[in-house]
Amino acid sequence: MASLDTAVIVLAGIALFAAFINGALGYGFSSLTVPLALVFYTNRILNPAVVLIEVLLNLYVLSINLNGVPAVWKRVFPILIGLLPGIAVGAFVLASLQPGWIKFGTYTVILPLILVQAAGWRRPIRSTWLIGLPFGTALGILYSVTTISGPPLAILFNNQGLVKSEFRAGLALVRVAESSVTAIVYYQLGLFIAESQNILLVFVPSVVLGVPLGAYLIRRLDAETFRRVCMSFDAWVVGFGFSRVLIDLNLMESPWAYGVLAVTILIDTYLLYVFFTIQKAASERANDDPN
Repeated sequence: MASLDTAVIVLAGIALFAAFINGALGYGFSSLTVPLALVFYTNRILNPAVVLIEVLLNLYVLSINLNGVPAVWKRVFPILIGLLPGIAVGAFVLASLQPGWIKFGTYTVILPLILVQAAGWRRPIRSTWLIGLPFGTALGILYSVTTISGPPLAILFNNQGLVKSEFRAGLALVRVAESSVTAIVYYQLGLFIAESQNILLVFVPSVVLGVPLGAYLIRRLDAETFRRVCMSFDAWVVGFGFSRVLIDLNLMESPWAYGVLAVTILIDTYLLYVFFTIQKAASERANDDPN
């Protein structure tokens, strides 16, 4: 087990990198921070600090994407309604269950979502209310337990055919609502403890530096390639965390538990190969097009 000083230094580095990604893509702080930070902290200590940071980050992202709100708010509204009962249930689960099993549940849900997103799964979704309400409830449970919602939201919005401005505005609307309501529920349940405040103090300077840096550099990078590489990093991190929690809960012994990480790397490597093959073909077609 790492010392407290080592854990704080690593956490600051994780938060800086995650803030950089969030600044570039408009989401990703919690989905990158939480899987790695869970190696050192439990969800019950980590989540309150992450949620407070996300309230500020999401308000910032919403403020710079307000032009997309009129086109997307009707699609987002059913999700916002569904969030409320889901957040209440998830916060109660967080306050009640043994931390190791919450980690296990976090990794079990998040890893398939990341790999589905990395595979570029597309299936047009038409019925906004029929999908939005149950999706919002499930998302509320997931977020209030794990503080992660980016992968499922990205999958939903990509399959609804949203353009970039609508995509970012929709993400921001949902994430402002979920982080704000979750923060209130956490406060009512007394989950803001001294350890969470210490983590918050580590997050703040990392976010202040990382977000503007990410927003600046994404202008010089191919956003889709950058996003895909970040998903690979996220998948490998979650695979490692999943392997560790299997050992901690005595569900599998080392080194066999690291088979989860190995399988994750193999699947993601194949998906990366497919992604870059498609990107190369698209680039060659564009170069061959005389227009």
